[in-house]
Amino acid sequence: MRATDLDHKELLELDSEGGMIRFAGQRALLLDAVAMGLLRKYLVENFGNTAARSVLTQFGFAHGWRMAEAMQSEFEWESAEEWRRAGFRIHTLGGLFRLESGGKDPLSKEGSMIVASYEAEQHLLHFGRSDFPVCWTICGLTSGYISRTAGQEIYVLEDRCLGRGDAACHLLGRTREEWGDEHAEELRFFEAKHLQECLDVSLHRVTDTLKLAEAKLREHRRALVRVAHDVEGPLELAPKSAAMWQLVDLARRVAKVDSTVLITGESGAGKERIARLVHDESARAAGAFIAVNCGAVTETLLESELFGHARGAFTGATQDRPGLFEAASGGTLLLDEVGEVSPGMQVKLLRALQEREIRRVGENKNRRVDTRVVAATNRDLAHGVAAGAFRADLYYRLKVIELHVPPLRERREDILPLARVLLTDAAMRMKRKISALAPRAADQLLRYEWPGNVRELENAMERAVALARGARVELDDLPEEVRQAFPIPVAVGGTVKPLEDIEKEYILAVLELNGGNQTRAAKQLRIGSATLYRKLKGYGWSGTKPGRGSGDGTIHGRSRTTPS
Repeated sequence: MRATDLDHKELLELDSEGGMIRFAGQRALLLDAVAMGLLRKYLVENFGNTAARSVLTQFGFAHGWRMAEAMQSEFEWESAEEWRRAGFRIHTLGGLFRLESGGKDPLSKEGSMIVASYEAEQHLLHFGRSDFPVCWTICGLTSGYISRTAGQEIYVLEDRCLGRGDAACHLLGRTREEWGDEHAEELRFFEAKHLQECLDVSLHRVTDTLKLAEAKLREHRRALVRVAHDVEGPLELAPKSAAMWQLVDLARRVAKVDSTVLITGESGAGKERIARLVHDESARAAGAFIAVNCGAVTETLLESELFGHARGAFTGATQDRPGLFEAASGGTLLLDEVGEVSPGMQVKLLRALQEREIRRVGENKNRRVDTRVVAATNRDLAHGVAAGAFRADLYYRLKVIELHVPPLRERREDILPLARVLLTDAAMRMKRKISALAPRAADQLLRYEWPGNVRELENAMERAVALARGARVELDDLPEEVRQAFPIPVAVGGTVKPLEDIEKEYILAVLELNGGNQTRAAKQLRIGSATLYRKLKGYGWSGTKPGRGSGDGTIHGRSRTTPS
């Protein structure tokens, strides 16, 4: 028999009832090429190129050797050369690659040229163009097959490759002696000892990295527990107010089901923190959590970002690329600022949510995805629906369950616990030993309105850590707008202060803000200096009447203000 006589229809046996596939007389498996590419990606990312190449090369060698034995037992060959040539034919029928028309044996002086290499295709898909040849499995495969047929160890190496931009892959097969010392390093990939060494080094590296990460997490956790020892809920939210406790409880219950969630609230209120809580408390916690700001991406780019694109779909699309829906499969995808999505994109997003399928830009087939979607917005989407700017069907599809995050000014009990947590986070990032707020700084944080919500508080704590001179944050370390904030009257626990007391506290705060200068304080309060003087005298303050004594209107004597 000759190699050209091989036909895949005769080689392939399907036993549908027994669940068996045989190819060339041997039990075979049908493996998706992309799945093999993902295995390659996992090996490279977790163990490095060297270990990944060793694994795939030696796997290929064993596969090629087994296939040569199967071909010998199944067929009577005219010659040993036909048996060897059958290897390329059988691998072509198996979908691994195609020998270029008129191509020769790798043992020939010219070597073999192959095209349509599945391995080069998968490397380009997952890593892009390489700086080195990437058909490691195919080199091992042809090495194993030829070695078995030749009766001696032959090593096939690649000096041109589709994966690095060459027109075809070029394979050369030689013995170890023929390759010489110049290629000794490449030949090590065929050695089991080299594979063990690579894996040992990789595993040590991974272990050391994990140990370091675990140590940092433990240190971070201990630091957060120290500063937020009285916080019972999630530390990243530091809930103390009744409103936040209700929100956390609802988020935890929602996490147990796989429904779409819409998180609403002002900008910076902590919507992404709630989305992460939903993810972490769900059965998808081991999967990816990916957030995308829909308002920061144009409509065309957003479609490609979410759904992916096929090679050649548009200028610059040099390779197939999965989108965020696929990347978050098995996990959670947060569509932040979903109210900014254009009408055209809303239609495509609605279909993806309803059908749990996406279609990459430039493709004509749908792909199933297993991704939980959580959306967030600071807009009133109901108002947008009424105005015709947002689709009603998409709104109701997103709002299966709504979680509203109240602004920070409406949950003042959360300010200090949250500030301490954010302060600790910033201190650990900057490697500074700062873990406390001075009493005056803490008091001033409570006076401020926080229009920027949690994001503004986080920035204020980062600034304070950067500027602090000692082991705690002082009043002067806070942003100017926070330092100048007046006290905010708040009715707590049903207790209402008399208006006279509120007025007194406010006047004294304005006076303190002006360093005791009555003239400036009166001007800011829009009352006469004499009126201010009478009120202060009624509060039991002793000082100089404006226009007499010191001449600058500054209180002297018994005062709780600091002279300027």
